[in-house]
Amino acid sequence: MPTETPTLLTASAMAKALSVSDAKIKKAITELALVPAAKKGCCHYYTPEDQKKVKAVLK
Repeated sequence: MPTETPTLLTASAMAKALSVSDAKIKKAITELALVPAAKKGCCHYYTPEDQKKVKAVLK
């Protein structure tokens, strides 16, 4: 039985998708105090809902 896993994004992936710098994304994540949905090594992964929150802060 396959289970559907949500698409998770790194800060860099969010930056590419929103056409802004990594620094702006990381600053927005800090301002919003977002907690990563998952961690693998030193990489933090965020949900698409988190990306929407970041996008709202950037505008």
